[in-house]
Amino acid sequence: MKILGNILSLFIMQEEQQQKTSLILDSNGVHGDKHYNKKIERSILITSIESYTLVKEELNISMPYGYLGENLLISGNPYALQAGTRLYIGDTILEVTQHCTLCQHLSALDRRIPKLLRSDRGIFAKVIKGGEISINHSVYIKP
Repeated sequence: MKILGNILSLFIMQEEQQQKTSLILDSNGVHGDKHYNKKIERSILITSIESYTLVKEELNISMPYGYLGENLLISGNPYALQAGTRLYIGDTILEVTQHCTLCQHLSALDRRIPKLLRSDRGIFAKVIKGGEISINHSVYIKP
C-alpha cells in the first residue's frame, strides 16, 4: 500500500463544527455527526491541508480548520483520486464516491473562495468497514 498522508484534524458537525481526537465510523457514517444515516454516498468529507494553504497563498485569508465542513483533514492531497478508490485508515476502509460540490456558505467569508476551491475543496467517501479513526493515523491507498 502507498501512503497518501496523515490525519491532521477530525471534526463532526452538530449545531456547530466540533473538533475531535477520534471518530467512530460505521456504514451510516460518522457517529454524532448531523449527516449520520442520511446520504450514505456523502457521509464522510475529506479535505487536504493544501486547500487551506491555497486560500492563504492566493487570497491572503486564514480560515480555521474545519471551515470547509470536513470530517477528516489530511496532510496529503486526495483530489485526483477516482470514485471507487479505497482509503485505509486505522482499522477502517473508506471508498471515494465523488468530488465535493461547492457550497455557497464558503462565500460568507469571501466571495472568491468558492471559485478558487472549485476543484480543491474535498472528496466524499462512504464507509466500507467501520472502526475508529484518530489524529495521526496514516491514510493508505492501494496503487
